[in-house]
Amino acid sequence: GMGIMTLAVWLKSLRPPDCPSNEGCEKASSLQTGIFYSALYLLALGAGGTRPNISTFGADQFDDFHPKEKLRKSSFFNWWIFVLFCGNLFGQTFIVYVEDHISWSVATAIITTGLIISSVVFMIGTPFYRYKALFGSPLQRMGRVFRKMIQNWKVRLPSDPSCLHEVDSKEYLAQGRYPIAHTQLLRFMDKACVKTGRVSDRCTVTDVEETKLMIRVLPIGLTAIFPSTLLQQSGTLFVKQATTLDRQMGPNFQIPAASIGAFLQISLLLSLIIYDRFLVPTCRRFTGNPRGITILQRMGIGMILYSVAMVAAMITELKKIDVIKSHRLQDKSNAIVPRTIFTLLPQFIIMGIAEGFLEVGRTEFFYDQAPESMRSLGIALALASIGVGAFSSLA
Repeated sequence: GMGIMTLAVWLKSLRPPDCPSNEGCEKASSLQTGIFYSALYLLALGAGGTRPNISTFGADQFDDFHPKEKLRKSSFFNWWIFVLFCGNLFGQTFIVYVEDHISWSVATAIITTGLIISSVVFMIGTPFYRYKALFGSPLQRMGRVFRKMIQNWKVRLPSDPSCLHEVDSKEYLAQGRYPIAHTQLLRFMDKACVKTGRVSDRCTVTDVEETKLMIRVLPIGLTAIFPSTLLQQSGTLFVKQATTLDRQMGPNFQIPAASIGAFLQISLLLSLIIYDRFLVPTCRRFTGNPRGITILQRMGIGMILYSVAMVAAMITELKKIDVIKSHRLQDKSNAIVPRTIFTLLPQFIIMGIAEGFLEVGRTEFFYDQAPESMRSLGIALALASIGVGAFSSLA
């Protein structure tokens, strides 16, 4: 995807002619538009395949049965998000500067080179990674559960759960899976593992319980959509606010509007360090929880802070409107409001802290609550809530 994007920017035949005046510019041809969008879709496809799996793969490097490794695993997602947003910070500062002051061609070439290097480094470590056994497609198992449930809908459930179909735990351990005990929630789904028909065609209690677990985490994914919608404002509405403010920093330097988002990344990175090194050990003494506070408490704090960030944004905008009125700039759409861009800092800083709480909590929740064999699917659901939030922000 980035390779095609780089070619689309470098080759003159794949982009419209330069138009410094921004007036009467020639439109991109169908071919140029098609190549550009193909690159974007390939990037999205690559990210969709990489992000859910690479975080799960990293967490799987820790042994849950080793006390020290289990404790380190509780900090893994903090540092995973930390490194992820270090990349975002690099993009919103250095890459944005290169795009504005050098060229888009150089910027895309830097990103493509970085992707190639990171891929090579990842492959070099291949002999040293821990690998989980393959369990087959989790979606296929879930689909089979629903199919058998519908087929057995008129079959009466046994009063004793031990009469439901289950295989010996040794078979699961041989596959690298863990059996899951029967629960009373969503009992109608137990029809999928009633002992009817051929043994090879039956679902097991563990198959049904895995599907139940995935259904039970869906409400959390739905509640995380709205904060994701708010997060998108930092790259759209907040940047638009920045373009209308005074961005001068000294006589010779103007801050790129998109770089204001770097303050969100910085506040997020600092909040993760403070949380992991100071807040968790302090809370652990009082709660006895290895994580300091529960995952849901962490997500709840993040959601509250998102609301506070939007209130701060509202107050900033109201004050900006007062300045516009006092200087009679209402009818001047391209006028720069005599108010420094740094007045936007409170909303970016609060939103960065909120993201540090919610993003890590959401990722950790879906990894922790998803069945052992469906953790990548769980992380994919967490990312899906971000994607739906991004789409809803366009409404």
